Amino acid sequence: MMSAAATLLAAHSVSRRFGGLRAVDEVSLSLERGVLHALIGTNGAGKSTLINVLSGELAVSGGRVELLGHDATRWSQPRRARAGLGRSYQRSTLFPSFTVRENCRLAAQAHFPRAWDWITPAQRCRDSVQAAEAAIGRVGLGQVADRTVITLSHGERRQLEIAVCLATSPQVLLLDEPLAGMGAEECARMLELLRELKAGHAILLVEHDMDAVFKVADRITVMVNGRVIASDTPQAVRANAEVQRAYLGDGD
Repeated sequence: MMSAAATLLAAHSVSRRFGGLRAVDEVSLSLERGVLHALIGTNGAGKSTLINVLSGELAVSGGRVELLGHDATRWSQPRRARAGLGRSYQRSTLFPSFTVRENCRLAAQAHFPRAWDWITPAQRCRDSVQAAEAAIGRVGLGQVADRTVITLSHGERRQLEIAVCLATSPQVLLLDEPLAGMGAEECARMLELLRELKAGHAILLVEHDMDAVFKVADRITVMVNGRVIASDTPQAVRANAEVQRAYLGDGD
């Protein structure tokens, strides 16, 4: 059994090249259960490419990825998802004409395949339904579970994207800008949700809202031009002279 501080996902000198461009250049980091790890950097720093490599959407050009203690470097995205890795995207991947409940049930259904049972309707699969209901409740969308996605507010859709991840029973969450476009009240709700989720998950958060990052992160990794220039506590990163020059500003 893994301890509360177990490393669930690790990148070891991971690189991803596109021709002569090193979008990710020998990046190493580890994600631990109970720790919210923020990944920051300017546009083009390589953050989303790194998430795509960690999730299995892009193959590595070099280095190694470990998931739950196994070498997952050559694993496909579906295999990593089945093993316990969930992710959200910058752009919505929800089904707008489906309800909140249907979106979550479909995600759960992928985690509980029942190819042998071709008689029972998928919507009556007890495991999928229970996982969907639990995910909806976890993110606080129980009162809108029967509404279609297109009728939800922007903040509710972002919450639903987290719920869709949770419906697959992940241990690792890769969240790509979940706060994008949110107002202050919606942002506060999302930050509280992230604080609650980290107790049972390892979380990698890509985010541009620095106020939010420094409020919620336990550890911050900073990327510039595909490379890590700092990885430390929020206090240490804020005081790092190289980070100040490259990203946060000198304050002069």
